[in-house]
Amino acid sequence: MKIQNGAQYMESLRKLHPRIFYKGERIKDVTRHPATAPHVRAAAMTYALASKKKYQDLATAVSHLTGHTISRFTHVHQNMEDLIKKIKLLRLLGQKTGTCFQRCVGHDGINATYSVAYEIDQKYGTDYFERFKKWLIYIQDENLMVVGAMTDPKGDRSKSPAEQVDPDQYVHIVERREDGVVIRGAKIHMTGGVNSHEILLMPTTAMDEKSRDYALVCAVPVDAPGVTMIFGRQASDERRDRKERIDVGKPKFGAVGGEAVIAFEDVFVPKERVFMDGETEFAGSLVYRFAAHHRANYGACKTGLIDVLIGAVGYLAQVQGTSKGSHVREKITEMSHLSETLYSSSIACSAEGWPTPSGAYMVDTMLANVCKQNVTRFHFEIARLAVDLAGGFIATLPSQYDLKSEDVGHLVRKYFSGVAGIPPEERIKLARLIETMTGGTTLVESMHGAGSPQAQRIMIYRESNIEKKMKLAKALLGIPQKKRASKKN
Repeated sequence: MKIQNGAQYMESLRKLHPRIFYKGERIKDVTRHPATAPHVRAAAMTYALASKKKYQDLATAVSHLTGHTISRFTHVHQNMEDLIKKIKLLRLLGQKTGTCFQRCVGHDGINATYSVAYEIDQKYGTDYFERFKKWLIYIQDENLMVVGAMTDPKGDRSKSPAEQVDPDQYVHIVERREDGVVIRGAKIHMTGGVNSHEILLMPTTAMDEKSRDYALVCAVPVDAPGVTMIFGRQASDERRDRKERIDVGKPKFGAVGGEAVIAFEDVFVPKERVFMDGETEFAGSLVYRFAAHHRANYGACKTGLIDVLIGAVGYLAQVQGTSKGSHVREKITEMSHLSETLYSSSIACSAEGWPTPSGAYMVDTMLANVCKQNVTRFHFEIARLAVDLAGGFIATLPSQYDLKSEDVGHLVRKYFSGVAGIPPEERIKLARLIETMTGGTTLVESMHGAGSPQAQRIMIYRESNIEKKMKLAKALLGIPQKKRASKKN
């Protein structure tokens, strides 16, 4: 792997020249700008762990394409063990950063595209699979970070991509050339986009033949001509931008994933970087597989974050002298119970994985959707319990400027002290951490990341196999199974 550690990852970003804007101004260096630097540091942890012998079994893998040691975030799952190791790695990274480390989306896009490109080739005799493998070997050997770009703005959601008044509401091909295609449109909510090296664009929904120009999978460098990113705002970002190290809650790492809008204005994509072009019947399969992989992650990465949150609440209870209360222990127990339930879902859908025709392994899609559906509920309940136990002062706490003030600093320290012998600064830092982890962008991402709750419910119903379950009930009751009448020509 060319990029061996976190420092080399940051240096690689400084060599790029993407067009990124935040609050109306251009960001020149994402590794140093206060809005983006915390997210860069979180992503850098994926490189740092891979460089340490202790974590290499989880953080690295052996490429089935080259035999080289690679980052697990560029690996195509070859068996059930690969799926489970990914889940364990995600929880570990959540524990180390307390936030989103951003490489999951690209990893899931790689795995979905690998299997679908193979199947397109099998049906049409195209060479997408070989193109994709060559690109993937490049990504693996260089150890590049890929942002998986799926979500389109969608415009009028009652209309299909081809029916939009503004055709750019979905990324689409505007010109086909002998040597490639020209694309236009945008992807939104792009986690880690500003600190990635490559963009893997995928369709966002199943499509019909009318939407052929929108059935596109391709790879684009982040600093390709015509690519513009707009970095999104987050809760308490003014505190972060002013480098308020205590009030920001997590001074080293970002609040969530550092999401951005990525606009494509007549971007040329060479032919060798196009992995689907108009095969509309495969768009739904790609979305389906990507979503399942990504939803499986949430019971792992979010559990890692929750481990940190439970630890913060537990220590705050000690600082405040409430840790021996039976109700405190009961609520912490419930937080742990809900968290481990999420984790077990991620492990389960990985353990029930199966090989696609390409050889790449898929998670169990039903269990993956159940996992993410639980995240949309359990994480909110865990946050509620954390706020309950922490107390109202996490919402009314004076700022770090008051804490450091010559005029009132002594009052803040005096009246926000707890158990004797523990500095009041520790109680204040814990409160800010809990505030950050239970509000704003964090919970919104748990709700809508990898698809909104309704998207999971649709898939759960489709996979619930009601007909089979009705047969089971009828068999148990001795009710004859009716044979369907055969259709006559």
